[in-house]
Amino acid sequence: MNFPKQKIYKALKILGIVILVLCIGLYYFRNSLLNQAIAKATHKMAVQYNSNFSVESASFDGLSTIHLTNVVLAPINADTLVKIKNVETSISLSNLLIGDVQVGTLKVDNGYIQLVKKGNKRNFDAFLKRDREETESNEKRKYAAFAYRIISKVLNLVPTDMDLKNFKFKINDNDKLTSIDVDKLVLNNKQLETNLHVQAKDFDQRWNIKGFADPRNKKADIRFFNLDTGAIRVPYLDQRYNLKASFDSIRLNVQNIDKSGSELHIDGFTSIANLTINHPKIASKDVVIKNARFDYRFLLGDSFISIDSSSTMQLNKIKVRPYISYDTEKDTIYTLKVDIPKMKAQDFIVSLPDGLFTHFQGMQATGNFDYKLDFKFNKNKPNTLVFDSKLNKEDLRITKYGEADLNKLNGEFVYRAIIQNVLQRPVLVGNANPNYTPLDQISPYLRKCVLTTEDPSFFSHRGFINEAFKQSILKNIRTKKFSRGASTISMQLIKNVFLTREKTLSRKLEEILLVYILENNRIV
Repeated sequence: MNFPKQKIYKALKILGIVILVLCIGLYYFRNSLLNQAIAKATHKMAVQYNSNFSVESASFDGLSTIHLTNVVLAPINADTLVKIKNVETSISLSNLLIGDVQVGTLKVDNGYIQLVKKGNKRNFDAFLKRDREETESNEKRKYAAFAYRIISKVLNLVPTDMDLKNFKFKINDNDKLTSIDVDKLVLNNKQLETNLHVQAKDFDQRWNIKGFADPRNKKADIRFFNLDTGAIRVPYLDQRYNLKASFDSIRLNVQNIDKSGSELHIDGFTSIANLTINHPKIASKDVVIKNARFDYRFLLGDSFISIDSSSTMQLNKIKVRPYISYDTEKDTIYTLKVDIPKMKAQDFIVSLPDGLFTHFQGMQATGNFDYKLDFKFNKNKPNTLVFDSKLNKEDLRITKYGEADLNKLNGEFVYRAIIQNVLQRPVLVGNANPNYTPLDQISPYLRKCVLTTEDPSFFSHRGFINEAFKQSILKNIRTKKFSRGASTISMQLIKNVFLTREKTLSRKLEEILLVYILENNRIV
């Protein structure tokens, strides 16, 4: 069908007039629309979050730039959560009309966000509640769709260009104080640079954060450095959890966030240099990880969240392929798989974190090994628990021991227990001790009684009993605490002779590795 040129020109002319009228209307009524949006936000904060939201003045400059002064968000009967003196931002009016808020530029001068906890009351509790629609809905949440919606909303609120000055982030947790002063934060042409002044109870540091950030395309590559000498110390954790942590640098990389069908893929990597951790439940000394990297691929579907098996974790020279999954499609199932590909035993030993395996320092070995762990727990069918741990060795041999010399078990030695960090009296173990009784002079009934109560399968296992591990895991899950162990006589021997009685992660890991070496190399 052919239209006369006059009719086409007329239609285009009418369309142009309509667009012009809309633009003029938007221009003249933009301040009214802005005040309506602020009024709506004020009402929502009052009704849904029991909070006062106020803006002293708000106005447009042109079609898209907004100026706001004295923006305050204060929960009723609680400390102010947000206060900003001057805000200048730009948004797309066309996107705003269809409900899609995208922040273009953002300039903030003089302001703060503070999280305050007094007793059990926090000034941000109301904002942690689930939306009313989600609470009232009986519909099962679809993890991929929910996560993608939240990520998209958050990234749309991240401006493409940003300039923050004199901005503070403060934490007051029952007088445990931490503050982060943003001296400068500039995001320009997808390049981010930030100078932070971090203060806590016992340290004062200046950090630098810089790199690439592209919120619209969901990509980023950011690095953290210390502008002063020494490592970056992590604030707040020491005061709140008695956990001391520091590092030389961190790199955070997001390569891709993409939703395809019912699955959400998040790909990237993170790396850290000279991570130091100190906590009494981990080890009695500082634990130092010189180099670590995690190349991740998170997968989310309608009914599952997982770290895909294509992900890799690198700890010095140790490479691990993990698979972690939480699945609610039929039952609630937790899955963990760990795969350490074939590697040199000596590379494994030298890669163990300092402070976590002190008894292995100086140890030398030849040969290779690979390791696999398969764990699956069905919350609704706990007795179907799967726990399968396999280590395959190839010409594996210990050529030199470290601090724990297992060979001493073949002769006389002096034993001194350590109880609550206090060294006990020395006890000579061997024929020279007048109280020493050889095994063949101990009643067979006593021997069998000890074996029956402590380790019935002592003569058939290799240091560990998988079924005992399963039962211990089940009971600990049911009681939600470590109420049952799975120690064999071999594990008790290693703990008593070479280690301490401290209940730390370090001691347990050393115990497991030393028992494996003891039982699988016919040392004693």
